[in-house]
Amino acid sequence: MAELAKREPRGEVGDFFSRFDRMFEEWARAMPFRSMAFPRWSEGEQTMRIEEFRENGTLVVRAELPGIDPDKDVEVTVSDGMLHIEAERRAEQKRQEKGYLRQELHYGSLSRTLPLPDGVTESDIKATYKAGILEIRVPEPRHAPAKKVPIGKA
Repeated sequence: MAELAKREPRGEVGDFFSRFDRMFEEWARAMPFRSMAFPRWSEGEQTMRIEEFRENGTLVVRAELPGIDPDKDVEVTVSDGMLHIEAERRAEQKRQEKGYLRQELHYGSLSRTLPLPDGVTESDIKATYKAGILEIRVPEPRHAPAKKVPIGKA
């Protein structure tokens, strides 16, 4: 019979992994292009923040999407028991001050995919957008109680 060995995270193995973590962090800080290559690490601009909760038999999903036109830039779809939220953010700012023009462009795609309760169809789902918040309401299907099956003798 094989013997069990106690794992010591602070031993040599734990020290190895902490050295590896420090090495990776130093490498990432040294990269001159890290804000371009890893935009989600720096400011989190490209992530869609959501909250999920249940309210009176309804699954409620709220996605924070400020400054987005829901008619043009947001798509909510359902396939294979999953809810897909996709949004495109485009913003442009131009300022002219003291003889120079400053132009900033912010754009990017945002998406999240969440599992839905069994038995939900797209016709059950309602979505609204107000004050930068996309709210999706999914009524949870009512399942009939389990019925006992009699067992006969063979």
